[in-house]
Amino acid sequence: MGNEIKEYLIVDYKTSWPLEFNQIASELRIGLGNLALRIDHIGSTSVQGLPAKDIIDIQITVPALNQDVIQAMEKLGYSLPGGEYRDHVPPGQDKVPQQWEKLYFRAPAYQRSTHTHVRVPGRANQRYPLLFRDYLRSHPKTAEAYARLKKMLAEHLAVPAMYPDVKDPAVDLIYLAAEEWAEQTGWQPGESDY
Repeated sequence: MGNEIKEYLIVDYKTSWPLEFNQIASELRIGLGNLALRIDHIGSTSVQGLPAKDIIDIQITVPALNQDVIQAMEKLGYSLPGGEYRDHVPPGQDKVPQQWEKLYFRAPAYQRSTHTHVRVPGRANQRYPLLFRDYLRSHPKTAEAYARLKKMLAEHLAVPAMYPDVKDPAVDLIYLAAEEWAEQTGWQPGESDY
């Protein structure tokens, strides 16, 4: 129970997060080589000034979710917990399961905490975190409101394991606004972070 609560502890932004991402991404780049089309810092730790769980979110984009990727990640010390992995589908989005499939890896024991998501380019779930991140970076007041929500949930949610389930609808509201922003601005994912 103690670990569960700690995982949802929201801390103030740490200037070390981008540096820690770069160090981990460098190791991933070397270990994955051409398997990694791009490696991006995503999630709240990727938005300057945004409080977050002290867990670096990483998205690795690969040509396919296959055994080559799994073996390469395991060789780097990452582990793939059992089960199927799919992302939450926001309202109005393509519900085709393939659009939301991913691999999810636990970090090696020697490494700081990460959530490492492996997704395929062009799929809805690969685009989603990049757009969400860029929208929050461009809209600091939305990021501030999102931070307040996360802190309130982490501090007052009676069942900590429900944190993601309660947070997802709020994230969807931001994502829907981000989609409108993307359409108005012609947003496209920029260069890979690493």
